[in-house]
Amino acid sequence: MPVRDAATAPAPARPLLRAAVLAIGSELTTGETRDTNSSDLARSLSSEGVDVVWISALPDRLGTVTMALRRALEEADLVVTTGGLGPTPDDLTREAIAETLGEKPEVDPACERWLRDLFERRSIAFPQANVKQAWLIPSAQAIPNDRGTAPGWWVEAPQGQVIVALPGPPSEMRSMWEGAVLPRLRERGLGRERLVVTFRLVGVGESAVAALLGEPLLRTANPVVATYAKPDGVDVRISATAEGERGPQEIAAPAQGAVLAAVGGYVWGRDGDTWPQVLGEKLAPRGWTVALAERGTDGATRQLLGDAPWLIAAGAEPAAGEAETGPEATPVARLAEDVAHNAGASIGLAVQASVAGHDTAVQIAAWGPWGVRRSRQTAFLAGSEGGRRAAVAAAAFLNLVLARHGQAPADRSAPVRHAEGRARRSLLADNRPDGAGRDH
Repeated sequence: MPVRDAATAPAPARPLLRAAVLAIGSELTTGETRDTNSSDLARSLSSEGVDVVWISALPDRLGTVTMALRRALEEADLVVTTGGLGPTPDDLTREAIAETLGEKPEVDPACERWLRDLFERRSIAFPQANVKQAWLIPSAQAIPNDRGTAPGWWVEAPQGQVIVALPGPPSEMRSMWEGAVLPRLRERGLGRERLVVTFRLVGVGESAVAALLGEPLLRTANPVVATYAKPDGVDVRISATAEGERGPQEIAAPAQGAVLAAVGGYVWGRDGDTWPQVLGEKLAPRGWTVALAERGTDGATRQLLGDAPWLIAAGAEPAAGEAETGPEATPVARLAEDVAHNAGASIGLAVQASVAGHDTAVQIAAWGPWGVRRSRQTAFLAGSEGGRRAAVAAAAFLNLVLARHGQAPADRSAPVRHAEGRARRSLLADNRPDGAGRDH
């Protein structure tokens, strides 16, 4: 390979505004291992105001990795690689970086001493193959690894770019990135000031959201407005970066107003909000708890709500084909009341899903200080996907009921057992809040 003159000074450092992430390892391209490193790094870089221009998974082939590195250096200020730093012949990240920069790797005495000590203190013979983990090129500095035997590389490239080579095991990668690399990148000049705001929607599909927002808004360069379908709804993400004297808050403000004007009626949360968190914020001030009963969802609602502290009990789900799902089934509103009383909860939430052709018919009831509120919906698709959507519909319905009814009167701060006739009358009142029938 051509060898670069080590005495040649690199170009002046430049701001690190654009990044490429390369995940290296044939186990990734064959599907044997899932690449979580790239998404973790992209999320971290985006939060620092860096534009991640592309992410690639590459096999353990020297030519392929070298070609990808050359392209990355043309398009990005920062290139982050993960994997390929082991001691075996197919670990080729060091060789590829050296080939890309035209430099020759040599054993660094300090790295070699550190490696040998790792083995000696465990009374294990030092394999000669591990010597390559002590390699450095003139442009590289070793990054300590406190969780493994593979030091990383910090490389100053000729045109002022930075290459950071990280190990593949996620625990080693994260520790090195957060402890050693990210602080150094910030000192070097990482990213721009950025504001990211996410509105979380339910009751409307992604394509409908895009139509409501309109193409001009979705095609702006700064701020960037994008929609994402999520398991628990649809997200609208607004990302703004500073321009000159204008801060990201000023740049993002008009887009936030436009998004809320178009789809604000569907918003149930912001940024990292989850259904257990949003519901808990309404329940906690009142000291209310919820008992859950679900049928035909395969436990999807319980899974969605997780270990929320306000969820004190869950009703058992009957096996498929039992009478509870047929014409003789306990009405869903009565089921909500019964599960609340049996568990001693303030609120009973009942969800019933059944096949409706290719889709899922969903019945939901919320029983509490307000009496009973019910909703009938059709969730897109059947099977496990229909059950998942039914669970989201149930969480959204409970959220709507809690928002609509506000603080309960003092004498009804917790449900009490009504007389039988009064209870039956409440079950017959289908007081469905507006919009409860919308499918997300």
